[in-house]
Amino acid sequence: MKYYIIAGEASGDLHGSNLIKGICAKDPDADIRFWGGDLMEKACQGKGYLVHHYKDDAIMGFWEVFTHARKLLGNLKMCRRDILDWKPDAVILIDYPGFNFRIAEFAHKNGIRTFYYIAPKVWASREGRIRKLKKYVDRLFIVFPFEIPYFKSKGIDAVYLGNPLVDSIAGSTAMNETREDFLKRNRLDDRPYIALLAGSRKAEISSMMPVLTEFASKLKELPQYSGYGFLIAGAPARSAENYLPFMKDADGGGMKVLFGETLSIIRHAEAAVVNSGTASLETVLLDTPQVVGYIGGKLSYAIAKRIIKVKYISLGNLIADRLAFRELIQGDCTADNLVSEIRALIENREYRNEMLEEYGRIRKALGGTGASEAVASEMIREMSVRTVPL
Repeated sequence: MKYYIIAGEASGDLHGSNLIKGICAKDPDADIRFWGGDLMEKACQGKGYLVHHYKDDAIMGFWEVFTHARKLLGNLKMCRRDILDWKPDAVILIDYPGFNFRIAEFAHKNGIRTFYYIAPKVWASREGRIRKLKKYVDRLFIVFPFEIPYFKSKGIDAVYLGNPLVDSIAGSTAMNETREDFLKRNRLDDRPYIALLAGSRKAEISSMMPVLTEFASKLKELPQYSGYGFLIAGAPARSAENYLPFMKDADGGGMKVLFGETLSIIRHAEAAVVNSGTASLETVLLDTPQVVGYIGGKLSYAIAKRIIKVKYISLGNLIADRLAFRELIQGDCTADNLVSEIRALIENREYRNEMLEEYGRIRKALGGTGASEAVASEMIREMSVRTVPL
């Protein structure tokens, strides 16, 4: 069968790659065409074609999306034309709601089976989009346990088969490599490290890196932390040039950017400073104490604050339904506050252990491995029967 898959950012590329592996395992003759990234392309193993790379469109924030409207409209036109020309058996949409809702409507009107994987966060904002989910999507696949009662209350029979991040972590190099091997492979000294994750988009990196650089400098000024190192997890589709300008005033021996090593950096770190997103949940699964830091554009943040209705910005805290780890947002995300929190995570064993216990409860709620293959199986089964309305 022919599958047309659309992911618009790094997390979607990750989830899409796992889904593709599941599809190929269940449908050896699968023909895949997709919008995504390097991970999805690798997962296809020659059975797919990358139409458009997400790195060209990694836009964040309400105002930023508005200012890039012409480019996004051009991409929509190109995608619609490509779908009609290729005639897939199903269109699979992964998160990225601003773009994917328009494609869902288009595919539905053209009689193409439409699945939505990784639900748009309507439980956080823009709940009116539920009407579009019901109208244009044949089946919704969700990945967080707290979404089950939410969508049920809205009259949507969503499918929950676990979280694909569990598969990603379990099968990663990070889980099968010693710290010694990790350090040797990356030519790193045997010193304690703090993991720094500034986000995947250029705007996130530009906002977070000045604070992270100042944080690293201030922490190293303390005698007990003078020997620490700081590993910056380079985001997929970014380059060293996105980080180095912000590191000019930093101690050259204290900070280093590594690409393709995010999970290993997190796992082997003493603690982590994480920009909210998929990485914060990965940090939970890797069992590394963390503090989340987030700084958005002023206008976009002001708009978001008015319409977003969830208590927390981090997936782990949303799953726990309490503050399992701290979130330092906007003005609270300062170098001094990060120093204070990281010191607490390293020096206060009781505080650290309480967080790790919360992690255990979050992991239990997510369930075990096999989610991606289970979702692929269910999608293939759905494609063999009549459309089931949401």
